[in-house]
Amino acid sequence: MSTDFDAVVVGSGFGGSVVTYRLARAGLRVCLLERGKAYPPGSFPRSPHEVANAFWDPSEGLYGLYQLWNFSRISALTASGLGGGSLVYSNVQLRMDEPSLARWPVRLEELEPHYEQVESMMDVWRYPFVDSTPKAVAFKEAADRMQLHWEPAPLAVTFGGSERFGMAGEPFGEPDQNLHKVRRQTCSLAGECNFGCNSGSKNSLDYTYLSAADRFPDTEIRPCCEVRCLRPVDGGFSVSYVEHEPGRYMGRPHDTRSLPQKTVTARYLILSAGALGTPYLLLRNRSAFPGLSRMIGTRFSGNGDFLGFALRSHYRSGDNQVDRIVDPSLGPVITSVVRLPDQPRSHGTAYLEDGGYPDLVNWLVDNNAVIETGRVLRFLARRAVSYLTKDPTTDISAEVARRLISNGAFTATSLPLFGMGCEVPNGRMRLRGRLLDVDWSPKESLPYFRHLNRIMRDFTHQLGGTYLFSPIWILNLLATVHPLGGAPMGGNKDEGVVDPFGRVFDCPGLFIADGSVVPAPVGANPSLTIAALANRTADKVIERWESGSARLEAGAS
Repeated sequence: MSTDFDAVVVGSGFGGSVVTYRLARAGLRVCLLERGKAYPPGSFPRSPHEVANAFWDPSEGLYGLYQLWNFSRISALTASGLGGGSLVYSNVQLRMDEPSLARWPVRLEELEPHYEQVESMMDVWRYPFVDSTPKAVAFKEAADRMQLHWEPAPLAVTFGGSERFGMAGEPFGEPDQNLHKVRRQTCSLAGECNFGCNSGSKNSLDYTYLSAADRFPDTEIRPCCEVRCLRPVDGGFSVSYVEHEPGRYMGRPHDTRSLPQKTVTARYLILSAGALGTPYLLLRNRSAFPGLSRMIGTRFSGNGDFLGFALRSHYRSGDNQVDRIVDPSLGPVITSVVRLPDQPRSHGTAYLEDGGYPDLVNWLVDNNAVIETGRVLRFLARRAVSYLTKDPTTDISAEVARRLISNGAFTATSLPLFGMGCEVPNGRMRLRGRLLDVDWSPKESLPYFRHLNRIMRDFTHQLGGTYLFSPIWILNLLATVHPLGGAPMGGNKDEGVVDPFGRVFDCPGLFIADGSVVPAPVGANPSLTIAALANRTADKVIERWESGSARLEAGAS
């Protein structure tokens, strides 16, 4: 049977984009299907109205970046767009350590050449402006006092120049070098990484792997195409999808189940829809794959994600306490990384990273409605008194500055703390009707979370601040931006859904390349490891394709 393509890739995150480029470069005819739309510079949401529409739920007329999954004990935030999670992640490209690989069927030395290839393609830099970034300076000082290993974060970001803050906003690259056909600008150090980079300085997958893949004439990249059905056919696979029309239905609820389906066929199928999307597709289409391992849906984890806050940081100057300005809005979201010491009976390595956010968040926090109402009422009361007493004061600039507007001291001295590490991957995914559910419990991981909580508290003490852990932790609930597992790799079908190269057991020609194959937490930020595994999987797809082509040529001769 002839097929439309040699390979269809579902999803354009750190797995799908890597595989698409590698296969295209090897000469395969490749079709990439991505449910989300493309986001050129300037298209990411910033205003309240734009942010309110920045979520993904086409049935409600929402075609935005974020999809928030809420399960019984854990929530997960994933991305929808051409470039997947790279559009809104914190740019950190950190290799995992050997201790975290203890339960993996892959060794670190096997991943190292793939790490190197991805780092080169993503153009990874160590954050260069540590000495000029208050939160990085404070983070390093605290780590040094605690005798913890600190390092500038390896970031997939293009910075400009070598002056105090480089050349922020400096144009670079030619428009024809990327699929958006626009000129990019160097990092503005505005803490907007998780909201999407409107300057194009983030070396996200659309600028790197997808732009490179797009140059090959036999590659088709199709955004706004959401896959619904998968099934094996003679000579390969059939993939059915619906094509969304954001321009037509934006803000208008409609029945997406009635959308017409289109179909493409391919010799190889690579699922890269993420740790929630890929298991969901396989569970929905399980009857078409009777050989699928019973391990489908297992070994889910949140990569040990844990959030804390160091509030109101101070330092002593003589007999006085002085505000320690950490300014979380200056710089990328993450500028530095602390590797925590391995613990007895630990399942892997854990990390602590400084956090950040755009100035808009500072305004929302420092001038929130409750506090601002009190300030306004006090200001109006003083003005009323002045009116009634005929106070001749006409210059009220200082009163406006000091009493009506917040001085921003709270946010300038407070810092989010991002932790991640060695959670036990005991989550299980199931379908409840048409909906995905995850049964996950923190019980086995409590020693890890308590240890990380203590580290964050002690770290905050070194900053002279007050520690606040994530409020939802009170209820033993967690949120993750790094969902992993669901189609784990294993040595055989009883241990996993795929082998160490991403090949689905008993399903020839079907591969998985995304975070769902990760059998246990990475510990570090997982994007680089997911991309390295995908690069390794691409080798096997290409090897299989080349051997098949060689057999066809031999038969023809």
